[in-house]
Amino acid sequence: MTRDAAPAAPARPLRRDAELNRRRILESAREVFSQRGLEATLDDIAHHAGVGVGTVYRRFPNKEHLVEAMFVDRLEEVGAMAEAALAADDPWQGFLDFAWKTVELHSSDRGLREVMLSKAFGRERVAEVKNRLVPLITEVVERAQASGQLRPDFSVTDMPMLHQMIGEVIEYTHAVRPEVWRRYFALLLDGLRAEPGRAELPHGPMCIDDLDAAACAWRPPRHG
Repeated sequence: MTRDAAPAAPARPLRRDAELNRRRILESAREVFSQRGLEATLDDIAHHAGVGVGTVYRRFPNKEHLVEAMFVDRLEEVGAMAEAALAADDPWQGFLDFAWKTVELHSSDRGLREVMLSKAFGRERVAEVKNRLVPLITEVVERAQASGQLRPDFSVTDMPMLHQMIGEVIEYTHAVRPEVWRRYFALLLDGLRAEPGRAELPHGPMCIDDLDAAACAWRPPRHG
């Protein structure tokens, strides 16, 4: 009489555990990247998630894969904001709403700001979504200019520069008055109104190649 073989261990609980670990890692990555930016390591995220770093590496072979998983959806949010701006009855108000909402995203998520403004992070999927954003944001700008409310010498390539400027204010004031950046962004936006007598800008806007080179060269400052 032969002994029956022992039943194989069910695979489903392992798959469920793997999915729970993946979600825990992504939730932790969102919090860590949001607070510390993309200088954070996979070790930092593993510690925050309460899992071994080997568990993180099994799900995401390197940080670039994790950045892809994290920020493609966040960038799609920016695209949805641009589409909402294009649907607004008042092109100027649509432009303002888009400008405010995107900076609000950056103010609460350092990692997203770094992904948007630098080419040091992200791979094919991030680059693809960013490329899709360009014509949408261009249309938001041109629509506001065609209405006569946005100064005609403003360029879509000026948008990242506005984000960089206000990003420095956010970094400088966040420990003391984390919302005061809104005052300075309102001042910046007011300077974009098309009004008679406004002085001409002393330099032309950056071209796409200039902006691309700047994004390749810029590295977010490290924080202690």
